Amino acid sequence: MNDVDARMDRLRRAARYRYQQLVDSEIERGSLDPDEVREERRLLQARDVGQHARALIEEAERRGTFEGNPYHGKRLPGNDGHHDPDWWIKAKIEREEITGIAPPALALRKEDAELDEHLDALSAEADVRDVLEDFNARVKEARRQLLGGPPVVTPLREVDDEITRWRDRREARLASDARAAAERAAAFGDRPRRWWRRRR
Repeated sequence: MNDVDARMDRLRRAARYRYQQLVDSEIERGSLDPDEVREERRLLQARDVGQHARALIEEAERRGTFEGNPYHGKRLPGNDGHHDPDWWIKAKIEREEITGIAPPALALRKEDAELDEHLDALSAEADVRDVLEDFNARVKEARRQLLGGPPVVTPLREVDDEITRWRDRREARLASDARAAAERAAAFGDRPRRWWRRRR
């Protein structure tokens, strides 16, 4: 054992001692459950933590703890092999349709996915431009913030290109509505129906 290893070993022993003293004082004050502390100590002393965890899982399976769990023995949804530490909060937000509290990265990503539909509901080009400029400003602001959470990967929208696409979609929608109206008129005859008749 060289000097660095010996020094690290001494530091580890000192840290364990300080931790032990802290835990003992917390148990005496009643803020820690002694059974949980015993279990944690047993886990810390286990040579193979993975083997210990597998044994605990097998014991819980025998007790039936996982009965009725829809993910028992399956890969977690949305887990494509890449670790995402925020998977659970993303799933909860999506499952319960929570709005207003999501991290900016997630809120902007969702808004980006629904932005075209929102723009199509607008009738004035100035309103479309205002919405796009506001969206871009919020994306830039979220990129500047260092609040933690997932990174902001939502792209900025090119305002003039988006307005051109909005016009194209609007014209296609108006043409489709006009065709549908013409087909309805042809189905009922060329003359408009009279809903009243003159009395003689």
